Amino acid sequence: MRITEAAARLGMSPRMLRYREALGLLPPVRDQGSHRRFGEEELAAVTQALSLEKRFDVAPGELAFALRALSEPAVAQAVRDLGVRIGRIQAPRRALDFEKEKALRLLRGR
Repeated sequence: MRITEAAARLGMSPRMLRYREALGLLPPVRDQGSHRRFGEEELAAVTQALSLEKRFDVAPGELAFALRALSEPAVAQAVRDLGVRIGRIQAPRRALDFEKEKALRLLRGR
C-alpha cells in the first residue's frame, strides 16, 4: 500500500511515517517508481514502535537511538561509559578488584 493509506491505517500523517522511516524505525521499502510501499510487516513494526514509545514514555528519536546503541558496539560503549561516570550504571568489577576485596575481608576476619 502507498504511504497515504498506511498512514491512515496507523492513525498518523504521512509526514510522521516518513519521519519514522528517516529515524530507521522501519525499513525503507520502495517500488519501481521509488514510491514508498508498506505491507503488513511494516505496519506491524510501526505499531510495535508506537507501543514501546507509549509503554516506556519515550519519543521516536529516543527509541531510534536505543536501537542504534543496541546495534553499534562503539555507541553502546560510549553510553555505558557515560552511565558509569554519572552513577547510573555500576562499573564492572575487575578480577583484581575482586581478589583485593577478598583479601581485605580475610584480613578483617582475623
